[in-house]
Amino acid sequence: MPRDTPNASDPAPTPTGESRLALVRRARRMYRELSELYPDAHAELNFTTPLELLVATILSAQCTDKRVNQVTPTLFARYPDAEAYASADRDELEGIIRPLGFFRAKANSLMGLGQSLCEHHGGEVPGNLADLVKLPGVGRKTANVLLGNAFGVPGITVDTHFGRLVRRFGWTDEEDPVKVEHAVGELFPRKDWTMLSHRVVWHGRRVCHARRPACGACVVARWCPSFGEGPTDPETAAKLLRMRSFA
Repeated sequence: MPRDTPNASDPAPTPTGESRLALVRRARRMYRELSELYPDAHAELNFTTPLELLVATILSAQCTDKRVNQVTPTLFARYPDAEAYASADRDELEGIIRPLGFFRAKANSLMGLGQSLCEHHGGEVPGNLADLVKLPGVGRKTANVLLGNAFGVPGITVDTHFGRLVRRFGWTDEEDPVKVEHAVGELFPRKDWTMLSHRVVWHGRRVCHARRPACGACVVARWCPSFGEGPTDPETAAKLLRMRSFA
């Protein structure tokens, strides 16, 4: 895992050519601005228990949080615990999650998840990374989502939005999600990792879009080495903003 605090004297080259200390200071200044813009950032999947969050996160692969949230009320009512998933009727389960795409693979993951939880964890979701990543359908990204939001264990969740933004920000040039997680983790105290993930993702969904970022309306533009990839005129950029909930 990344160190809790950055080593500002580390001579390793940075993506932008700035000193390591300058990168740390710039990254943290950008994060302070994002914290002011999104003080209430949070996971946009609806859940009330660790199992519900784990299931919702598995279902969110190749699908929007909004669509998952439309399906999970029915799913959670029908399958309230791990045993229910383990003994689920496949046709019924697939019918509920069909609108989310890849429903056969996702049904396999949910049924396997229920069986594994019942066989190895007494039907309860484990609260540590080592056990979580052994569960069907659970990778490191999903495990970090669960740890940070259901168990209060700090973690960096590298999804598509997060990876895109931290590379645009010049915080790292890594492409591999695990390497991104470690590189960005080196820049911030461990206690900030979960909220850092939320705020960067929120900014990616609302302002720093993949194809046309709203550069001219971005609060971190002055510290961003990618400024200019999108419209820089404030009025034009403002029309690209999507400042709404995605839940």
